[in-house]
Amino acid sequence: MSNNENIRNWQRQIACDGDEKAFSELFRHFYDRLLYFAIQYVYTREAAEEIVSDVFVKIWNRRDELEKVANLEVYLFVAVKNQSLNYLEQYSSLRITPLNDESGLSQLTNSVDPERTMEWKEILFKMDQEVGKLPDQCRRVFKLIKEEGFKYKDVAEILNISPRTVETQLFRAMKRLNEVIGPYVANRLKTKNKKPDSL
Repeated sequence: MSNNENIRNWQRQIACDGDEKAFSELFRHFYDRLLYFAIQYVYTREAAEEIVSDVFVKIWNRRDELEKVANLEVYLFVAVKNQSLNYLEQYSSLRITPLNDESGLSQLTNSVDPERTMEWKEILFKMDQEVGKLPDQCRRVFKLIKEEGFKYKDVAEILNISPRTVETQLFRAMKRLNEVIGPYVANRLKTKNKKPDSL
């Protein structure tokens, strides 16, 4: 059964039967992704956890209306974005420091060639740092498309911007990352292939 079929089944079971098991499955399926999405807005894990939990509580409390939702995945991301913006408005007097969270990096394991694994981790770490430096909207567009796999029109709906803006922001993000990561990778390869001076 595909992911989309699973989501539709859970959606139907929650809306029609108030099925708690289906609700738990839905929660587990989306929790981590929604958590990292919320962190992009509020920068602290605690606040993000609270936001995602609140969204799911609201979904459960209004489960009768759930069947009307056409695309539950997009709906959840929109709900988390709105809840995050509400949170920021409510706590705008607090000084929020960005979260230095390396867990966003891809988990790479390569027992055959640990040196190559190390190189990839360095490149991914550098890339993660550069993604973190992108302007807010640019970063969110990049992460939703490249990490979450959403289509342009879904990202446009989640962030409430036009598909054209999504395209422009993604282009900017890719251009910036190519400018920074390209030379970095080239340097790494050059250093690696450089022969040691003969004695």
